Amino acid sequence: MTFAANLFAGKHVLITGATQGIGAGIANYFHHLGADVTAVGLDKGDGSLAEGIRIELADVSNADDITRLFADIKQLDHVINCAGIIRRHDEHQLDVFEKVLDINLTGTMRICDAARPLLKESHGTIVNMASMLSFFGGSLVPAYAASKGGVAQLTKSLAIAYATDHIRVNAVAPGWIATPLTAALQNDPARSEPILSRTPLGRWGTPEDVAKAVAFLCTDAAAFMTGVILPVDGGYLVA
Repeated sequence: MTFAANLFAGKHVLITGATQGIGAGIANYFHHLGADVTAVGLDKGDGSLAEGIRIELADVSNADDITRLFADIKQLDHVINCAGIIRRHDEHQLDVFEKVLDINLTGTMRICDAARPLLKESHGTIVNMASMLSFFGGSLVPAYAASKGGVAQLTKSLAIAYATDHIRVNAVAPGWIATPLTAALQNDPARSEPILSRTPLGRWGTPEDVAKAVAFLCTDAAAFMTGVILPVDGGYLVA
């Protein structure tokens, strides 16, 4: 355990896109560090969440869902925005393009805006989910790349705007992370080898790798950090 087991005891952490994949890994990690965790998703997920984590069903592209989600929250200390979709090959279609941006980028803004009053009271933090495609283009995923570039710029902008409320806003930018969504790539040597050969640390990342970076950004160890886009990529970005 990198951090003390009770590091987030007494803290309420809300995580969107948290019923599977990286979001679920982050939810489990905060739970193990003593936090009261609310995991938000479209469904109850794949069963990977630890017992004791509260699951709330909500769509970040639906304003009514968000209003309902926040209606009964009395305390909120940290928000992690992981909700997102990718639609390879289809994102050149304008309706798909708009849907991806509405969830990945505007959905992030909706949650930040709804959480701001509560985070102002707690002097809390927000950590958004950027990507390597915040820095690179993606020919098959123009909407995803545009949305993640937007998340990076939104993070910087809200870091400035929310500073007077004593809310820090940062983002992590995961590289190639081993989740069920990347299983096909991991299991295909022809596709996995180029990824690993460019990654200086020579392995796939794990959801816990991302979770540790998110947890750090939520602690007082990062008290003078805001507007940061922190790569968690094994060195892929600089290789």
